[in-house]
Amino acid sequence: VMGEFVLSGGGLKLDPLSYTMFAAPTCLVVLVVGTAITWDPRIPAALHAWQWYILPNAVLAFVLNVLVAATIKEVSAVGFILTGVCKDIFLVLFSWAFFAEKVTVQQLFGFAVTLAGVFLWSYLKVAPESGVTRFAERLLGMPAMQPQPTENTPLVKEKV
Repeated sequence: VMGEFVLSGGGLKLDPLSYTMFAAPTCLVVLVVGTAITWDPRIPAALHAWQWYILPNAVLAFVLNVLVAATIKEVSAVGFILTGVCKDIFLVLFSWAFFAEKVTVQQLFGFAVTLAGVFLWSYLKVAPESGVTRFAERLLGMPAMQPQPTENTPLVKEKV
């Protein structure tokens, strides 16, 4: 949510690359503290041994962070989370179909509920004035949405 605010809503309005550079120092501090707490003297030798794997991995992680920021800027933080959930469901179902992994009834039920939630969220965004949306608002105790102005809505109300 902070990313969405900084990328599009707040006073900064950063582009995805600038946002990544803005967030990187905070991530670095967290990683340095975690490394200091779990330090092992074998880490420098392992880093040297695996350097040709770690460098491309770091580049891919950086590119992924820029892509995440670009996605959040385009679809919102909630849309990004929903996309990630759908990706997880796809991966589990793909491994079930092609690698014979076991999928329990509880997982299938969870997938069904999740996909129903994604569908409902999408429908509420697409059709905010539909009967289903109004019913969901009443069910959740939300205040009713005010009708959106159209081209024929006067800018100033006339005094009677």
